[in-house]
Amino acid sequence: MSGRRGRSQRGGAHHEQGHADDRWLVSYADMITVLMCLFLVLFAMSSIDADKYAQLRDSLATGFGTTPSTNVDSAVGVIVEPQYVNKEGIGFTSDVTDQSSLELAKDEVATFKAVAAQITAGLDAQGLGDQVAFTIDERGLTIKLSGGQTFFDLNRAELLPAALATIETIGPVLAAQPNDISVEGHADTTPAGAPYATNWELAGARSTAVLRYLVETDGINPARISSVSFGSARPSAGDAALNRRVDIVLQTNLPPAAAALIPTVVNAPSG
Repeated sequence: MSGRRGRSQRGGAHHEQGHADDRWLVSYADMITVLMCLFLVLFAMSSIDADKYAQLRDSLATGFGTTPSTNVDSAVGVIVEPQYVNKEGIGFTSDVTDQSSLELAKDEVATFKAVAAQITAGLDAQGLGDQVAFTIDERGLTIKLSGGQTFFDLNRAELLPAALATIETIGPVLAAQPNDISVEGHADTTPAGAPYATNWELAGARSTAVLRYLVETDGINPARISSVSFGSARPSAGDAALNRRVDIVLQTNLPPAAAALIPTVVNAPSG
């Protein structure tokens, strides 16, 4: 009995040693797998595409203006062959608008000339065709109320009859345009007297008188018109009396790039 029990106990101990807990092997295998993945990722990150790196390096250097790029051109876009570029230098790239700046300037000049012609026709019908002069530049259409006679008495801001008749003709034409309007007052070099302290106040009173007439009589929207005084700082005529004037500027609505081309269009040879 004791022998069998002893052998049974020894056999049981041997059986337990042969079936010990092996679950730690699973965790160990998982750890080895994770480490292998980590090393694979590190290896992949350490592999540099030399060509792409060179493109990035040269692009950054060129973009920040430190080093000109002579070997690598990483720009992306459309290359326009010379035969497909028009005379204004505009190709068929995707960022070109329907109208070039030059075409916009041409349209604006045509509009200003039509306005000037309409005003001139109205003044000619009343025998006042010599009362205004026109200038078209990057600011817009300037109507100078300094024609054959003065529109203001010395040191006065009241509109004379010739001025009233002229503005009555100009106002409705300008009211039909969407552009903003600047009314700019001027004075001659004679020092101002009471009630005006200087020529700045005198010229400002003159421009305000014209502005009020355009708004109150001709119905121009007050939101699109303003008054400016230049005093005697910008003479335009040899006769001092003709510098007692007001300029009405129909301002252009074009972007700056297109507006800058208006003098080019105006001075271009006809035909």
